[in-house]
Amino acid sequence: MLGLMQDQPLLISTLIEFADKHHGDSEIVSRRVEGDIHRYNYSALAARSRQVAGALDGLKLGFGDRVATLAWNGYRHMELYFGVSGSGRVLHTLNPRLHPDQVVWIANHAEDKVLCFDASFLPIIQAVHARCKTIQHYVMMCDADKLPQDSGVPNLISYEAWIAGQKSHYIWPVFDENAASSLCYTSGTTGNPKGVLYSHRSTILHAYAAALPDVMCLSARDSVLPVVPMFHVNAWGIPYSAALTGCKLVFPGPAMDGKSIYELLESEKVSYAAGVPTVWQMLLSHLQTNGLRFSTLKRTVIGGSACPPAMITAFNDEYGVEVLHAWGMTEMSPLGTLCTLKNKHLLLSKDEQMKIRLKQGRAIYGMDMKIVDEAGANLPHDGKAFGDLLVKGPWIISEYFKQSEEPNPASPLIDGWFPTGDVATIDADGYMQITDRSKDVIKSGGEWISSIDIENIAVAHPAVAMAACIGVFHPKWDERPIIAVVKKPGADVTREELIAFYQGKTAKWQIPDDVVFVEAIPLGATGKMQKAKLRETLKDYKLPN
Repeated sequence: MLGLMQDQPLLISTLIEFADKHHGDSEIVSRRVEGDIHRYNYSALAARSRQVAGALDGLKLGFGDRVATLAWNGYRHMELYFGVSGSGRVLHTLNPRLHPDQVVWIANHAEDKVLCFDASFLPIIQAVHARCKTIQHYVMMCDADKLPQDSGVPNLISYEAWIAGQKSHYIWPVFDENAASSLCYTSGTTGNPKGVLYSHRSTILHAYAAALPDVMCLSARDSVLPVVPMFHVNAWGIPYSAALTGCKLVFPGPAMDGKSIYELLESEKVSYAAGVPTVWQMLLSHLQTNGLRFSTLKRTVIGGSACPPAMITAFNDEYGVEVLHAWGMTEMSPLGTLCTLKNKHLLLSKDEQMKIRLKQGRAIYGMDMKIVDEAGANLPHDGKAFGDLLVKGPWIISEYFKQSEEPNPASPLIDGWFPTGDVATIDADGYMQITDRSKDVIKSGGEWISSIDIENIAVAHPAVAMAACIGVFHPKWDERPIIAVVKKPGADVTREELIAFYQGKTAKWQIPDDVVFVEAIPLGATGKMQKAKLRETLKDYKLPN
């Protein structure tokens, strides 16, 4: 027997209509590429999103056609989020930090029909447009009078001129909630990037889950600054959760330096922010150098890579900001876990609470996870056993975009579970902790060493700005860890001092055999350390005798 409830599909268009109706006067503030600050509200966002939908209809785009963006976090990008998906097309966010050859490959693989881009990315478009086989229309996200006369880009039009003639009234189409809504590609650290195709249903469910109290805890009382780019897994779903809750949104545009972020946090009374560790490190450095404080910031979600303990301590103890550790993947929409304490943990000492905060957190509703050994057997959730982390849920990938078209396609799933490539522990309270990426675990004499643990100790040293641990060949132990270190400006530390710093902080056999000082550690397009490139740089390195 079926329930007798109304059957209304979960569509992204319903989010912006809800925000318009119930939170229409809530502010959306953007630092534009032009350098000025733009202000409007959800009602204006909704109206202009409808104009985007009408403009796409005018281009005769079909249902499911891909519309690409190459843009920073800003109000026009937000309009595309709703106007593209809401009208039945697929929003494809391209990462401008990728190599131009990768941008071309991804655009061709996605078969994008339209590309909307910020003015700062015009040089990229000029370099790649001739090789983008399917793109028919280029839209520069600027006012009509800012459009360059001789750009060399075919069919180039300004965004404002493109939507200007469209009505702000638009009847959103109603269709199957399982229809594709947006497309993101993995960073492609091995081989070509892979497309992850989200649905309207998965996006709405993820937006609900992300807003829950034990997750991002978003509300209409919050002022939220998503530093995480809108081209990086849809800014962790924050644009959708924001429309769902009606919180104020503050977009940083291209200015990601510590000074610019701090100015927005203060001027817009931001209470909640989200981003990767490298951005927050710049912010902390700006605060410490200039003796500044936060007046309104209360919480920040840090994800993308493991957050060093020193950063959590600095935010919490020095500045009164709660750090929420998070974990997820492009293939997971992306949120999988977020670390908030349970009631019983509030009675623990600060040191004991810190041990929990360093974990990636508990699974959010809709996400299931387990750890398995090399034979695929389930491992206990005792906080000690560690193995390969597998996940499943309604917003987790079932297969990659166009994978079924490949010769002899292989499912990315194992018995319905997605293998994340992470090695982790899960404790009795459900807290998961990443110990390493499967490919980065160091196996020394048959024992595993977590590169993350070794890195966290290094960055706790006052002279260390960044550190990456990799394994190198050893004739007796197969592999031994070394640590590549970037010093803070003006700071100095010796190899011997850093090795001594590890004493008492980890088992003796896990202490790195050597320290290599480098000018920089290679970072990928999403701010993660690229250890494969680091290994290539140090390919001729040999351990000291």
